Amino acid sequence: MDMDKIQELRTIIEASDYIVFFGGAGVSTESGIPDFRSVDGLYNQKYKYPPETIISHSFYQRNPDEFFRFYKDKMIFADAKPNKAHIKLAELEKLGKLKAVITQNIDGLHQMAGSRNVIELHGSVHRNYCERCNKFYDLSYIIKSDGVPVCDECGGRVKPDVVLYEESLDQDNLNRAVNYIANADTLIIGGTSLVVYPAAGLIRYFRGKHLVVINMSPTQTDSQADLLIADKIGDVLSAI
Repeated sequence: MDMDKIQELRTIIEASDYIVFFGGAGVSTESGIPDFRSVDGLYNQKYKYPPETIISHSFYQRNPDEFFRFYKDKMIFADAKPNKAHIKLAELEKLGKLKAVITQNIDGLHQMAGSRNVIELHGSVHRNYCERCNKFYDLSYIIKSDGVPVCDECGGRVKPDVVLYEESLDQDNLNRAVNYIANADTLIIGGTSLVVYPAAGLIRYFRGKHLVVINMSPTQTDSQADLLIADKIGDVLSAI
């Protein structure tokens, strides 16, 4: 680990009053949740249908049995625990430094670590709603259900509150994310390759002083970063 860069990051954080964190799958890989696009990720595994197809809205509507088999097997990690990155971000929020976590992840680990202001752009596996009567169900209900989960009141299908391919992101979440990024004096981007849109496009609203990128592989924002650290985000954040 480059300790000079760690010291530079520490200096930036100490001088900042309005930090926003924008994170992706790489934040949760250290908790044992695979990155979709990594060598061992979902996009490099073999299934009857491509993962992109299975987790699309049209496939969900057309073939819910196959969708939920895949979803329960490959997208739910109920035993995952927050790692060093989640914990440090929660600490920075408690100190008043970090104003918001904007995440593309659906695992809820930021909240488990203690972060309170989390904008989940792609939803959460912990929220599930009946499509007919809108009754709420937690994650355990989905896990324990046999096949396609159905509402115990009206019999409607229970859908995870996650954004599938072909679905739009929640406009209120997008507006909140834009507002936080636009007002940030420091934006820390971590654990994301910035290839998933429209989420990745939010970065263009940043006009603050310090853009920090912490990611194991190159991103499209590297050339604009004031500080670039190619290392595990949990190790980096826990060292400051």
